[in-house]
Amino acid sequence: MGKKFALVVGASGEIGNTICHNLAEAGWSLYLHYSSNKARVSALMNDLEHLYPTQEFMLIQADMREASSIEKLANSIFSLNSIVFAHGHSLYKGLEDTTLEDIRHLFQVHVEHPMFLLGKLTPKLRKHLHCSIIFVGSIWGETGASYEAAYSAAKGAQHAFVKAYAKEVAHARITVNAVAPGFIDTKMNIHVENEARALILEEIPAGVFGSTQDVANAIVFLTSEKANYITGQIIRVNGGWYI
Repeated sequence: MGKKFALVVGASGEIGNTICHNLAEAGWSLYLHYSSNKARVSALMNDLEHLYPTQEFMLIQADMREASSIEKLANSIFSLNSIVFAHGHSLYKGLEDTTLEDIRHLFQVHVEHPMFLLGKLTPKLRKHLHCSIIFVGSIWGETGASYEAAYSAAKGAQHAFVKAYAKEVAHARITVNAVAPGFIDTKMNIHVENEARALILEEIPAGVFGSTQDVANAIVFLTSEKANYITGQIIRVNGGWYI
Protein backbone atom coordinates (compact mmCIF):
# COMPACT_ATOMS: atom_id res chain seq x y z
CA MET A 1 0.00 0.00 0.00
CA GLY A 2 1.41 3.41 -0.99
CA LYS A 3 1.72 6.46 1.19
CA LYS A 4 -1.39 8.50 1.91
CA PHE A 5 -1.06 12.28 1.83
CA ALA A 6 -3.06 14.95 3.65
CA LEU A 7 -2.91 18.70 3.28
CA VAL A 8 -3.33 20.51 6.60
CA VAL A 9 -4.17 24.15 5.95
CA GLY A 10 -3.10 26.07 9.03
CA ALA A 11 -0.55 23.57 10.33
CA SER A 12 1.24 26.29 12.30
CA GLY A 13 -1.76 27.01 14.55
CA GLU A 14 -2.36 25.35 17.90
CA ILE A 15 -5.17 23.12 16.66
CA GLY A 16 -3.38 22.51 13.35
CA ASN A 17 -0.20 21.48 15.16
CA THR A 18 -2.02 18.86 17.22
CA ILE A 19 -3.89 17.60 14.15
CA CYS A 20 -0.59 17.14 12.31
CA HIS A 21 0.95 15.15 15.16
CA ASN A 22 -2.09 12.88 15.34
CA LEU A 23 -2.35 12.36 11.58
CA ALA A 24 1.35 11.54 11.38
CA GLU A 25 0.93 9.05 14.21
CA ALA A 26 -1.88 7.45 12.18
CA GLY A 27 0.50 6.97 9.24
CA TRP A 28 -0.18 10.05 7.11
CA SER A 29 2.41 11.95 5.11
CA LEU A 30 1.63 15.66 5.26
CA TYR A 31 1.71 18.92 3.36
CA LEU A 32 2.16 21.46 6.15
CA HIS A 33 0.63 24.78 5.14
CA TYR A 34 1.41 28.05 6.90
CA SER A 35 0.77 31.70 6.19
CA SER A 36 3.51 33.58 8.07
CA ASN A 37 4.76 31.54 11.05
CA LYS A 38 7.52 29.65 9.27
CA ALA A 39 9.57 29.11 12.43
CA ARG A 40 6.75 27.25 14.18
CA VAL A 41 5.85 25.05 11.23
CA SER A 42 9.53 24.29 10.53
CA ALA A 43 9.91 23.10 14.13
CA LEU A 44 6.81 20.96 13.65
CA MET A 45 8.24 19.40 10.49
CA ASN A 46 11.54 18.64 12.24
CA ASP A 47 9.66 16.91 15.07
CA LEU A 48 7.59 14.84 12.66
CA GLU A 49 10.58 13.83 10.53
CA HIS A 50 12.36 12.63 13.66
CA LEU A 51 9.36 10.68 14.94
CA TYR A 52 8.20 9.23 11.61
CA PRO A 53 11.24 8.85 9.31
CA THR A 54 9.44 6.69 6.73
CA GLN A 55 6.79 9.36 6.03
CA GLU A 56 7.05 12.57 4.02
CA PHE A 57 6.51 16.10 5.32
CA MET A 58 6.57 19.19 3.13
CA LEU A 59 6.15 22.90 3.88
CA ILE A 60 3.82 25.05 1.77
CA GLN A 61 3.41 28.81 2.30
CA ALA A 62 0.29 30.62 1.15
CA ASP A 63 -1.63 33.66 2.38
CA MET A 64 -5.25 32.52 2.46
CA ARG A 65 -6.39 36.12 1.92
CA GLU A 66 -4.81 36.24 -1.54
CA ALA A 67 -6.34 34.48 -4.57
CA SER A 68 -2.92 34.23 -6.25
CA SER A 69 -1.63 32.27 -3.24
CA ILE A 70 -4.43 29.74 -3.68
CA GLU A 71 -3.25 28.99 -7.23
CA LYS A 72 0.29 28.58 -5.92
CA LEU A 73 -0.88 26.28 -3.14
CA ALA A 74 -2.91 24.10 -5.50
CA ASN A 75 0.03 23.75 -7.88
CA SER A 76 2.28 22.60 -5.02
CA ILE A 77 0.15 19.53 -4.29
CA PHE A 78 0.66 16.19 -6.01
CA SER A 79 -0.84 12.99 -4.58
CA LEU A 80 -3.66 13.81 -2.15
CA ASN A 81 -6.08 11.74 -0.04
CA SER A 82 -7.36 14.24 2.50
CA ILE A 83 -7.63 17.99 3.12
CA VAL A 84 -8.05 19.50 6.59
CA PHE A 85 -8.86 23.21 6.90
CA ALA A 86 -7.62 24.19 10.35
CA HIS A 87 -6.65 27.78 9.53
CA GLY A 88 -8.37 31.07 10.13
CA HIS A 89 -8.86 33.89 12.59
CA SER A 90 -11.66 35.13 14.79
CA LEU A 91 -12.91 38.70 15.18
CA TYR A 92 -14.22 39.95 18.50
CA LYS A 93 -15.86 43.26 17.61
CA GLY A 94 -19.33 44.77 17.57
CA LEU A 95 -20.88 45.01 14.13
CA GLU A 96 -21.02 48.81 14.31
CA ASP A 97 -17.24 48.84 14.67
CA THR A 98 -16.62 46.17 12.03
CA THR A 99 -15.22 47.38 8.71
CA LEU A 100 -16.02 46.02 5.29
CA GLU A 101 -12.39 44.88 5.08
CA ASP A 102 -12.84 42.92 8.32
CA ILE A 103 -15.85 41.13 6.84
CA ARG A 104 -14.15 40.48 3.51
CA HIS A 105 -11.06 38.98 5.15
CA LEU A 106 -13.18 36.64 7.27
CA PHE A 107 -15.14 35.37 4.27
CA GLN A 108 -12.06 35.14 2.03
CA VAL A 109 -10.11 33.11 4.59
CA HIS A 110 -12.91 30.88 5.87
CA VAL A 111 -15.19 30.49 2.83
CA GLU A 112 -14.23 31.94 -0.56
CA HIS A 113 -10.64 30.81 -0.88
CA PRO A 114 -11.14 27.33 0.65
CA MET A 115 -13.96 26.82 -1.88
CA PHE A 116 -11.72 28.02 -4.70
CA LEU A 117 -8.90 25.75 -3.52
CA LEU A 118 -11.19 22.72 -3.38
CA GLY A 119 -12.25 23.39 -6.96
CA LYS A 120 -8.58 23.01 -7.89
CA LEU A 121 -7.80 20.01 -5.67
CA THR A 122 -10.90 17.80 -5.86
CA PRO A 123 -9.73 16.21 -9.17
CA LYS A 124 -6.61 15.03 -7.29
CA LEU A 125 -8.76 13.53 -4.54
CA ARG A 126 -10.98 11.81 -7.09
CA LYS A 127 -8.05 9.65 -8.23
CA HIS A 128 -8.27 7.64 -5.00
CA LEU A 129 -10.95 5.27 -3.74
CA HIS A 130 -11.86 7.01 -0.47
CA CYS A 131 -10.93 10.60 0.37
CA SER A 132 -11.97 13.22 2.88
CA ILE A 133 -12.37 16.97 3.27
CA ILE A 134 -12.70 18.31 6.80
CA PHE A 135 -13.20 21.84 8.09
CA VAL A 136 -12.56 23.03 11.61
CA GLY A 137 -15.73 25.06 11.97
CA SER A 138 -17.05 26.65 15.14
CA ILE A 139 -19.83 26.44 17.68
CA TRP A 140 -20.63 30.04 16.67
CA GLY A 141 -21.38 28.85 13.14
CA GLU A 142 -24.20 26.85 14.71
CA THR A 143 -25.58 29.15 17.38
CA GLY A 144 -24.04 32.58 16.79
CA ALA A 145 -22.21 34.84 19.25
CA SER A 146 -22.72 38.48 20.14
CA TYR A 147 -19.72 40.66 19.26
CA GLU A 148 -18.70 37.93 16.84
CA ALA A 149 -21.48 38.41 14.30
CA ALA A 150 -19.17 38.57 11.27
CA TYR A 151 -17.14 35.57 12.41
CA SER A 152 -20.32 33.60 13.19
CA ALA A 153 -21.67 34.42 9.73
CA ALA A 154 -18.47 33.22 8.04
CA LYS A 155 -18.47 29.98 10.02
CA GLY A 156 -22.17 29.45 9.34
CA ALA A 157 -21.45 29.83 5.61
CA GLN A 158 -18.62 27.34 5.96
CA HIS A 159 -20.96 24.81 7.55
CA ALA A 160 -23.55 25.34 4.79
CA PHE A 161 -20.88 24.77 2.15
CA VAL A 162 -19.88 21.49 3.84
CA LYS A 163 -23.45 20.19 3.61
CA ALA A 164 -23.82 21.22 -0.04
CA TYR A 165 -20.44 20.04 -1.31
CA ALA A 166 -20.84 16.70 0.46
CA LYS A 167 -23.78 15.99 -1.85
CA GLU A 168 -21.86 17.15 -4.91
CA VAL A 169 -18.90 14.80 -4.47
CA ALA A 170 -20.50 11.85 -2.66
CA HIS A 171 -20.61 9.84 -5.91
CA ALA A 172 -16.81 10.13 -6.08
CA ARG A 173 -16.54 8.62 -2.59
CA ILE A 174 -15.24 11.86 -1.14
CA THR A 175 -16.61 12.72 2.29
CA VAL A 176 -17.01 16.34 3.40
CA ASN A 177 -17.55 17.17 7.07
CA ALA A 178 -16.85 19.82 9.68
CA VAL A 179 -15.81 19.58 13.29
CA ALA A 180 -17.36 22.43 15.29
CA PRO A 181 -15.39 22.99 18.50
CA GLY A 182 -16.87 24.68 21.53
CA PHE A 183 -14.60 26.58 23.92
CA ILE A 184 -11.11 25.27 23.22
CA ASP A 185 -8.37 26.50 25.53
CA THR A 186 -6.11 28.19 22.95
CA LYS A 187 -4.66 31.63 22.26
CA MET A 188 -7.71 32.40 20.07
CA ASN A 189 -9.73 32.66 23.30
CA ILE A 190 -7.14 34.66 25.23
CA HIS A 191 -9.35 37.76 24.98
CA VAL A 192 -11.92 36.14 27.29
CA GLU A 193 -11.42 37.52 30.79
CA ASN A 194 -11.27 35.25 33.85
CA GLU A 195 -14.74 36.20 35.09
CA ALA A 196 -16.27 35.45 31.69
CA ARG A 197 -14.33 32.19 31.47
CA ALA A 198 -15.78 31.10 34.81
CA LEU A 199 -19.31 31.88 33.63
CA ILE A 200 -18.76 29.92 30.40
CA LEU A 201 -17.37 26.98 32.32
CA GLU A 202 -20.55 26.87 34.42
CA GLU A 203 -22.56 26.50 31.20
CA ILE A 204 -20.55 23.54 29.86
CA PRO A 205 -22.10 20.27 31.13
CA ALA A 206 -18.76 18.44 30.95
CA GLY A 207 -17.32 20.98 33.39
CA VAL A 208 -14.06 21.50 31.50
CA PHE A 209 -12.85 23.44 28.49
CA GLY A 210 -11.94 21.47 25.39
CA SER A 211 -8.38 20.81 24.27
CA THR A 212 -6.75 20.77 20.86
CA GLN A 213 -6.46 17.01 21.32
CA ASP A 214 -10.26 16.70 21.54
CA VAL A 215 -10.54 18.39 18.13
CA ALA A 216 -7.73 16.34 16.61
CA ASN A 217 -9.33 13.07 17.76
CA ALA A 218 -12.45 13.85 15.74
CA ILE A 219 -10.43 14.94 12.70
CA VAL A 220 -8.35 11.76 12.63
CA PHE A 221 -11.49 9.63 12.86
CA LEU A 222 -13.09 11.49 9.94
CA THR A 223 -10.01 10.87 7.78
CA SER A 224 -10.12 7.14 8.49
CA GLU A 225 -11.94 4.45 6.55
CA LYS A 226 -14.19 3.98 9.58
CA ALA A 227 -15.88 7.25 8.58
CA ASN A 228 -16.46 6.42 4.90
CA TYR A 229 -20.26 6.61 5.26
CA ILE A 230 -20.29 9.84 7.27
CA THR A 231 -20.60 12.94 5.11
CA GLY A 232 -22.27 16.35 5.18
CA GLN A 233 -22.12 16.43 8.99
CA ILE A 234 -21.22 19.10 11.50
CA ILE A 235 -19.66 17.16 14.38
CA ARG A 236 -19.94 19.14 17.61
CA VAL A 237 -16.96 18.84 19.97
CA ASN A 238 -18.16 21.01 22.83
CA GLY A 239 -18.67 19.03 26.05
CA GLY A 240 -22.45 19.32 25.76
CA TRP A 241 -22.46 23.14 25.42
CA TYR A 242 -25.18 24.45 23.07
CA ILE A 243 -26.60 21.13 21.91
